[in-house]
Amino acid sequence: MAVDRHLRFTLALHRAAAAGGADACFSPYSVASALGLVSRAARGRSAEEVLELLAGTGTGEDTDLEPQARLLREAAELDDEAAILAVANTLWASDSIIVEDGFQAELATWPGGRAETAPFAGDPGAARRLINADVDRTTRGLIPELLPDGALDADVRASIVNALYLKTAWRFPFPEGATAPAAFHGPEGAREVPTMRLQETLGYQHADGWQVAVLNAAGGVQAVVLLPDGELPPAEAALDEHRLAALIEGAQRRKVRLALPKVSLDVRTDLDRALKTLGVRELFTPDADLTGLTETRPFWVHSVLHQAVLRLDEQGLEGAAATAVQMRTMSLDSSDPVEVTVDRPFLLLVRHARSGAVYFFARVVRP
Repeated sequence: MAVDRHLRFTLALHRAAAAGGADACFSPYSVASALGLVSRAARGRSAEEVLELLAGTGTGEDTDLEPQARLLREAAELDDEAAILAVANTLWASDSIIVEDGFQAELATWPGGRAETAPFAGDPGAARRLINADVDRTTRGLIPELLPDGALDADVRASIVNALYLKTAWRFPFPEGATAPAAFHGPEGAREVPTMRLQETLGYQHADGWQVAVLNAAGGVQAVVLLPDGELPPAEAALDEHRLAALIEGAQRRKVRLALPKVSLDVRTDLDRALKTLGVRELFTPDADLTGLTETRPFWVHSVLHQAVLRLDEQGLEGAAATAVQMRTMSLDSSDPVEVTVDRPFLLLVRHARSGAVYFFARVVRP
């Protein structure tokens, strides 16, 4: 199933990019969108490595990307005007390269797909400012500088950039007057953090060593809190896509008394090492075949930069993410409420309920 493969990709990338146990946050949706376009640009082994990660993740299964692409397209449409979702998939290319017509046609089928020119060779600083300004607009100012100073040099010829912005309100907001400091037991010991409180009928289950609470929001968006019974690291290490899917899909309506810290994460990740660990290697060498995008050779991926911002408060959630791939040449329950007190490290997943696409996946260690 496309959802299972998407969750497998989510967990694989999380483990590769977020080793060490600190706060982590990334957008599987954004990374999958950018890499999906790269796979359409690539040929031969270069394409196979990306497709294996996105659609197979080392399993030897069929690596047809189309089910994943359909999932991404479906998740780009929310069913409520009260929720805001903006998605952009942009090819920024130097006018010194000729972009293949087939790739331009493929790009037009992706959410927010378009092609733009940027003066990479003549003025890489100006190209950087153009890309950053576009990401800044799409993310409503949450990611003003995806590409730091020096991220582009005169050998860069193109960049595939996905940008995502999501803002939605809880179906059942947390009462603001109920928020108060409470102890959160992190790696360095207990400390007081602003903690929201809500008693409501939510999706809930306690299974396989995890408590799961599902907060519904406008637009068919869900925030899924995954709180382990014990320490997070061993529970997280044992989690696979089947267990994760069962935890999410097995939640039943139950009266819950939830205590949840406010969340504010802003995490930048260089994905080069993580992608190489996961088998995407040829793209980062001059042997890369990106002739689906341009006949220019040699032409290879220089870097993959990602940034994710995620905020949860009493009213709802707001998140933004961006991924840049730089390419260069040379039921109701009447029983008492169940207690869910999130007072120790936990996982947080924000997803599109209908398609199962994961907009954000986070490890919260120091809220």
